[in-house]
Amino acid sequence: MRSIKYTLPISFLLMASLLSAQVIKSEKSSSIQLNPKPRNIEVKEIDTIVPLIKIISPGIKENEVFQVFSPELTIVGQAVDQSGVNSVVVNATVMETSDAGVFSIKLPMNPGENEIHVIAFDNKNNFKESRYKVVYTPPVISLADKINKESKYYALIIGIDHYDDPAITDLDNPVRDAQQLARTLVSNYTFDRENVQLIKDAKREDIINALDELSNKSTLNDNLVIFYAGHGWWDQEANIGYWLPSDARKNSKAAWFRNSTLVDYLKEIDCRHTLLITDACFAGAIFKTRSAFEDAPKAIEKLYEMPSRKAMTSGTLTEVPDKSTFVEYLINRLSDNTEKYLSAEQLFSSFRIAVINNSDVVPQFGEIRGVGDEGGDFIFILKE
Repeated sequence: MRSIKYTLPISFLLMASLLSAQVIKSEKSSSIQLNPKPRNIEVKEIDTIVPLIKIISPGIKENEVFQVFSPELTIVGQAVDQSGVNSVVVNATVMETSDAGVFSIKLPMNPGENEIHVIAFDNKNNFKESRYKVVYTPPVISLADKINKESKYYALIIGIDHYDDPAITDLDNPVRDAQQLARTLVSNYTFDRENVQLIKDAKREDIINALDELSNKSTLNDNLVIFYAGHGWWDQEANIGYWLPSDARKNSKAAWFRNSTLVDYLKEIDCRHTLLITDACFAGAIFKTRSAFEDAPKAIEKLYEMPSRKAMTSGTLTEVPDKSTFVEYLINRLSDNTEKYLSAEQLFSSFRIAVINNSDVVPQFGEIRGVGDEGGDFIFILKE
């Protein structure tokens, strides 16, 4: 009986414990349902980082002034951002960019201060603005630079020693003088060799062909020297002057070259400045005025701007000797000159008195009549 009494209480206690555990479990379960713990909600961060702009070339930096001396500037830059670069705008121009965000643009520069405005947008609607200051200082352009860029210097140089007609006396020095003048122009002045045509013992057809060629290729910006050394003739009754080409005949003017024909070509050849230099008998008949010589002008740039048709000759209506003092002094002055710019009138004034004092001729300088002279002058430019 004792064992039974003792067993019941224990069983009762065990059942009570089980019931208690179930109640506690139920209470816990009810508590979870009524008061749930908060869940972990993922919060996305907002991208507020602006793109990075870098100028790769040249070394331009913000808040600094960059100096350039060219009228165009090529900018190479890069825009980067962790979300990716959407677009880049430079001075209101949308750029094409590489996968790495590299862009390039060529910008014209105005003299003085120029602003370069760069805006980069990323894929999160962030943007970055950068401004750069570039100062363009144009190079100082000399008159020589301007002339050499825009124009050419041509020369037609004719020297005649030998004549087909035995009745016309041969000469000894014109070809040599012509060759020396050609060398001086090419060596000392801005005459390119290919633009200097030397014709020795020229026939009438040679002169015509050379003038036709000049008429076809010269422009209103170009400059031309025509030099003739050989026999000349003045018809007093007809008031006409002539050059005598190598095929001229004493008793026939068929191959003679009239001054009036030359004047017609000077009208046709569209050069800014034409300077005629003649060392021939009776060369002074083409002048508008016989005594056009004045003091050498100083305003070289103004003289170059105005078209001119000038001539300098070894004499007036008198014969000149075979050995030309005129050409000798002309070439010497051109060879010895050290001035950057030398006008034809300055050149003439530098040796005129010397020729008069050392020969029997009076050199002449002046405008060629009726061919468009507007008061300018031919300018020789010394090579550097």
